[in-house]
Amino acid sequence: MTKPAQKALKRLLQQAKQAARNSYSPYSKFRVGAALALTNGEVVTGTNVENVSFGLTICAERAALVRAVSQFGPKIRVTAIAVTNRNGWPSPPCGACRQVLAEFALPDALVIFPSVDGLKTMVFSDLFPLGSEMKLK
Repeated sequence: MTKPAQKALKRLLQQAKQAARNSYSPYSKFRVGAALALTNGEVVTGTNVENVSFGLTICAERAALVRAVSQFGPKIRVTAIAVTNRNGWPSPPCGACRQVLAEFALPDALVIFPSVDGLKTMVFSDLFPLGSEMKLK
């Protein structure tokens, strides 16, 4: 990865950390933030919003994506995704987030998140293989 790409990802990760401060997580105390870089040059952030039923909890990644579509419309495309949390736990995007992100993330979008071995960076198509096969043509 080039130095400009590394710097951009670090900046994106910082924005995700900032978003995690606004987490509404009174039940799990798992405070997550996400930042999405878009092809239009904008960055959109989101945080998790819990619900007592847990099943209705909105993850940070999906919150950011919904915000991006709300602000910029359905033609947005995601070029990079940063996920972090204020608890220091591994937190790759969950299955539901991967599925929803697949609608808008470019296959080569970089994804950075905390893993067991520290920060991990990979391309979206490796995180969600066959995702492009699921899109309508």
